[in-house]
Amino acid sequence: MGSIHSLNVGRPMPSKAGEGHFTGIGKVSVAEAVFRAPGPKLGGLGSGVEGDFIGSQRHHGGDYQAVYAYSREELDRWEERLGRELPSGMFGENLTTLGIDVDGARIGERWSVGDEVVLEVCGPRIPCATFQARMGERGWVKRFTQVGNSGAYMAVVAPGIVRHGDTIEVVSQPDHEIDIRVAFRAFSGDLEAAERVVAEACLREPDHNFLAARLSRQRS
Repeated sequence: MGSIHSLNVGRPMPSKAGEGHFTGIGKVSVAEAVFRAPGPKLGGLGSGVEGDFIGSQRHHGGDYQAVYAYSREELDRWEERLGRELPSGMFGENLTTLGIDVDGARIGERWSVGDEVVLEVCGPRIPCATFQARMGERGWVKRFTQVGNSGAYMAVVAPGIVRHGDTIEVVSQPDHEIDIRVAFRAFSGDLEAAERVVAEACLREPDHNFLAARLSRQRS
């Protein structure tokens, strides 16, 4: 069983990755927040966390990227690698967790968070130019990808209020062995990992179709 070390929501700030654009990657810690399914990526509510700003709903948010979780333990390891302090929320995560292997979570695994909320693991976070600009580290996207712990995007299955310090319990797991690390390798160009993920058909349909099409091109 794990817990929420920090509960974080984004505030709009100018993006360093694009002139005139705003991003919500900069998070602030809050005591509690309402979690709910936001609907489709375009035309929905954006984040699954009320009050959490999303700058580009074309690429972020929606039901299958409603909540982003990253472990405090992995942030601590990045502090050692980079030689700098990384406050909770630095990677843009809504949930900074303790005591649970986020990247070892299987696609489709469900977590009970606090008294009401149930979340479902949907897939890995793919690093982007906004993340690169946020970190200000040379070659950040490549280095982050090489380490291979991306954190998990999650869907809100049962809505409710989440509070700082709430417990996190894994309440169900699928039969397959595809976890976030394997899925991240698949999206990062690992052919063997992509074949495993596509064969299990465990991803949401848009992600499965994307990966299957790319795998088909790689094979040809």
